Amino acid sequence: MMNKSLKAMVLGGLVGVVSAAERPNVVLIVCDDLNDYITGIQGQAGHPQTLTPHMEKLASSGVAFRRAYSNHPVCAPSRSSFLTGIYGHTSGNLFWNKWFQNPVLKNSRSLMDHFKQNGYHVVGSGKMMHHGKPDEWSEFKYKADYGPMAYDGEKRVAHPGVPKPFWDIGSVDGSWGALEDIPYADEDKPGSGWIYGDWSKLKRFNPETDLTPDEMNAEWAVNQIESFSKQDGDQPFFLGVGFIRPHTPLHVAKKYFEMFPLDELEMPLIKDGDADDTHYREIFDPGHKGLRYYKTLMDSYDGDKERAIKTFTQAYLACVAAVDECIGDVVEAIDNSPYKDNTIIVVTSDHGWQMGQKDYLFKNSPWEESCRVPLVVRAPGVAKAGRVAEHPVSLIDLYPTLVDLCGLPKETRKNKNGAPLDGYSVRPFLENPQSRTWEGPEGALSMIYVGELNKGFSSEDKNMLKNQHWSYRTERWRYIRYFDGVEELYDHESDPREWTNLAGSPEHAAIKKKLHQQILEITGPLDRKTPTQQTVSSKPKKKWNWFGTLDTNKDGIVTEGEWLTWNKKSAVKKGDSFNEAKQKEYFAARDANGDGQLTRKELEESLK
Repeated sequence: MMNKSLKAMVLGGLVGVVSAAERPNVVLIVCDDLNDYITGIQGQAGHPQTLTPHMEKLASSGVAFRRAYSNHPVCAPSRSSFLTGIYGHTSGNLFWNKWFQNPVLKNSRSLMDHFKQNGYHVVGSGKMMHHGKPDEWSEFKYKADYGPMAYDGEKRVAHPGVPKPFWDIGSVDGSWGALEDIPYADEDKPGSGWIYGDWSKLKRFNPETDLTPDEMNAEWAVNQIESFSKQDGDQPFFLGVGFIRPHTPLHVAKKYFEMFPLDELEMPLIKDGDADDTHYREIFDPGHKGLRYYKTLMDSYDGDKERAIKTFTQAYLACVAAVDECIGDVVEAIDNSPYKDNTIIVVTSDHGWQMGQKDYLFKNSPWEESCRVPLVVRAPGVAKAGRVAEHPVSLIDLYPTLVDLCGLPKETRKNKNGAPLDGYSVRPFLENPQSRTWEGPEGALSMIYVGELNKGFSSEDKNMLKNQHWSYRTERWRYIRYFDGVEELYDHESDPREWTNLAGSPEHAAIKKKLHQQILEITGPLDRKTPTQQTVSSKPKKKWNWFGTLDTNKDGIVTEGEWLTWNKKSAVKKGDSFNEAKQKEYFAARDANGDGQLTRKELEESLK
């Protein structure tokens, strides 16, 4: 690593800044879709048979947070929020938009960039941001890779061992299976089997010789740590590792499935009729993934709920066990290095996953299983080893915590168009896990994006923020307020699984009012426009020049050959099948005068 002197930023906030030699290193490990199924860390809500010895070992040397929550329980907005330290309701980056194009976030430093700008060597690999931007890092290795995936010789599909109609969901959310069970190996499908690689580059995967993407990222991280230890200089490092599992497809080695025999597997605790006193059936479209996936799974097992849920749970727990080993490899590398006593290690997830509770199988719901995440922080000299913090925190607090622990400037804006950090350092809970006192709020706030589910809702509506679902979790209560004002309320002292909705009880009116007010204290008024609406809605998006891309020889016309060549390359890149006859039909339909050539005008007219 380079040995450079650290210069303090001029933008302000120099309180707490320390020299580079005194600064701890940071290892940030982020899993995907990892819910509260963590034994020994988060208590009774987890699945009793989960095997996570490496995460538990890390927790024994740091502080585990029993009540840590995602602010946006779905991939892209969650990562955009906690890796910039800015709530979605602050930035207006509410759902799947690219964070680095948002007018607030692009003028604010990401966690990685802030560390880089303050003297750290910042390296990363895997799925950190959902929309990656490698130049935020000093070095970045592998892009996010959801493989291995089943391949039928023409396109990515769900594993053939998955029953229909769940199989029809597709290659990502609709698939599970052991890697030794090679798809289509005994069928007449040349080129079929496992593939992996990011979405633009596909490679064959051999389970006997190849590492999975998660294993590749773990190996890369181990090698990085070893490399750091051999270099001269005192420059601290920030190492980010993004593991995919247990995100779907649930494909890992057979040995992990065998850890959870179906005939010995316990059902997740699910109450019959638990959805009856919730409001989501009335406001979610029946095609909403969580509802549809659950119903489709039940249909695939002829309504045998126990068999259906156990089969999916086995695959999920297998993936949790697999990623736990990857986490263990990285932590062990630190523990066997000179950096053990000067490295902060954080393990968390972007959000959870609902395993059939309330007839819902997915993320992006307002309840505990979807919003709750594991959070373990080992901070040598600060965190009380083996303790559990009880006060609710959320992922928005991660960025300010690391800034605090590493003595970095608190000013993270690039300019006046950026936003300051929204969260608060959890240092008080690391120093005293039983404390209930800090600068932050009483509860953790999650937002579930409504989008097209709210019929008639427009992105230009001045009440965009009001027209979302909000879920707020204090130590005792979960309060949910839907976009239409309907509420749910759960008392975790007597109802830790949120089985009884108390919102209709007159005796709980006061607590509902209090919790709603606490939400507003975090968000500010919800009847305002977001920054995105104010600054972006008037800017037309630059149109993609499709004609220019098709016209490879730049002669001003697109021939049928150019059309077929481009579409074939596009299909290969996406892992889809290429139907030449169908593409010829599409070309002819756009060729208005039938002369075998497409002009720009003909193409643009065909798109209207």
